[in-house]
Formats: sequence, structure tokens, C-alpha cells
Amino acid sequence: MSAQARKVVHADIKPENAPELASRYLDVPNMPWEATKFPGIQIKVLYSDDNGITTALFKLAPGAVVPLHEHTALEQTYVIEGTIEDHEGVSGPGQFVWRPAGNQHEAVSPNGAVILGFFLKPNRFAYGEKFFTEKAST
Repeated sequence: MSAQARKVVHADIKPENAPELASRYLDVPNMPWEATKFPGIQIKVLYSDDNGITTALFKLAPGAVVPLHEHTALEQTYVIEGTIEDHEGVSGPGQFVWRPAGNQHEAVSPNGAVILGFFLKPNRFAYGEKFFTEKAST
């Protein structure tokens, strides 16, 4: 059945978008990895807004540690390569872990990893570190 033969249920949905509603395509393989303040952890920010919603690729060198922190909102992680682990479990290639608001942990990558992370708000780090999604205190 062709698209033209289908009955339109929402006539206000059109294939054209205003410029501010247009899709944004990123050439992620050609984006440079950026250093973070955490040793052995690099990032490619794919999306970020002023509310703290962030999607990012992370590359962790073998032995890299994300220091003890609390998730202030839902956090989701998809492991592309390697493994990440904490006191609650291990995730390897093709595996997914999500953590609810209030979850506290320290993540380690014993052999290195590439992960895709989705954050709704900045995390709170136990030792006061500020990460890229959190504005520095003034």
C-alpha cells in the first residue's frame, strides 16, 4: 500500500520542517575525542542542552575510573566495546545498564571501553568534581 493511498490521521504532520525543527546529523566518526577532567576518559558530546539532558560517547582507557557519584536523574549506558563495572555488576559489549535517580556508584573499566551514555541531569560527585554538564558554582 503506497503512502498516498493511506488515510491521513493527523493532517498537521507534514514532511517539511521549519529550520529550527530540522534534523541535526553528526559525523561522529570524524568528531575529535575531547579530554575530560578524569584521567583516561575522553568524550564526544552528541547532544547537550541547558537543562542537563546529554547524550555522549565515552572512551575509557584500561583502568579508567569514574569517581564516586550520585545520579540525580535517570542515567542509561549502552556498552559498545570493552566492559564497565561497579559494585552492582558488569556490562560488556552489546549490554545495557540503567540507573535510577539516587543511585550512587564508582564505575571502573579494567580493560577499557567505549560507551554511549544518556543523562537527564548532571551527576553529583562525592568529592566535588564538576563535569561538563554541570555549571561551576559561583
